[in-house]
Amino acid sequence: MSLTSLLFALAVQTPAIPLHTCLPELRRRAAYSGLPAARFDALIAGHVPDATVLALLDAQPEFTTAVWDYLAALVDAERVEDGRARLRENADLLQRIEAAYGVDPATVVAVWGVESDYGRSRGSRVLQESLLALSCAGRRQPFFRGELIALLKLIDSGDLQPSAEVPLTGSWAGAFGQTQFMPSTYARIAVDFDGDGRRDLVDSVADALASTAHYLQRSNWRSGQAWGIEVQLPRGHRGSANRRDTAPLSDWAARGVRRVDGSPLVASDLAADRRAGLLLPAGVEGPAFLVFRNFEALFSYNASQNYALAIGHLADRIRGGSEFHTPWPTDDPGLSRAQRRELQALLIARGHDIGEIDGRLGPRSRAGISAEQARLGWTADGRAGQRLLESLREGG
Repeated sequence: MSLTSLLFALAVQTPAIPLHTCLPELRRRAAYSGLPAARFDALIAGHVPDATVLALLDAQPEFTTAVWDYLAALVDAERVEDGRARLRENADLLQRIEAAYGVDPATVVAVWGVESDYGRSRGSRVLQESLLALSCAGRRQPFFRGELIALLKLIDSGDLQPSAEVPLTGSWAGAFGQTQFMPSTYARIAVDFDGDGRRDLVDSVADALASTAHYLQRSNWRSGQAWGIEVQLPRGHRGSANRRDTAPLSDWAARGVRRVDGSPLVASDLAADRRAGLLLPAGVEGPAFLVFRNFEALFSYNASQNYALAIGHLADRIRGGSEFHTPWPTDDPGLSRAQRRELQALLIARGHDIGEIDGRLGPRSRAGISAEQARLGWTADGRAGQRLLESLREGG
């Protein structure tokens, strides 16, 4: 297909995307990176840019959702129990991965659980179509152009083998596979751990989990060390709440920081006198943590403190740890996925067309929530919390 024909085929269906200027530049970039223009054209033929992803550029839940809502859905009883089951089922594989990369099994499984619910929820958007749109419109176009070309080169190399019947799908931003790698990260970090000659993070659990451990190892993961500990701050604490302002643990102990149960930081905490930073995800009234180098490795996977906290906490829970000791500073806590499904069922019973009961609160669920909040005389912000669930349970 000629460039003119390709432009016409795509532009007819996506007039909002400036393909007439974008596509020639993409072809030039692809050729410069070693992907001939003709091959580039063949790999995107038939894919229409998905303009709906542009609205999601500034709506990432890691940054727009209250931390207690974010954690309630990601680290719930279901995900903990599923994680423990995956830990047992893949024990031999995870031990080999730990021997190769130094990352403990629970952490690897926690990333798998948060990123795709252990492979169940990998994203439904066709990657070429999302990345075409993001490469040609909206902000961060240079970044997404690099990701699109990296994806096409992975297909060209044979690591990825999509077909018309089974297209490559993932998140709106282009992350995909069991543990949601961006294409450029896939190209740099993915490993063929099952030895079949392909780096397949879509259908090979072994490749995906080993690649996740490899990523964390490359991010300076420190084997055998914790990501952080929940602590109790001294009364009237006024120090920095920037986790990057690190100090030796002995300094934190001297400032009056104690373990969350009120006991002193113990000898094992202080032995190596590692450096730690203070993390206050909800301010001084909420849970407080001293976080170590491994927290930064988790943060590098998805640059969000809430995300890194979710991974660390889920890993701890999978190992048998407890919930955070200090409650979140809210009178309306977030909902687990089971509670979200219950809320959706109650909305349907009240006549709201919210679609499938799946625990994912999309636009239609939030519209129903807003309508019920307005009926109750509350602020109609579309947020699902314990207060609304209790009210609907009681027939309010």
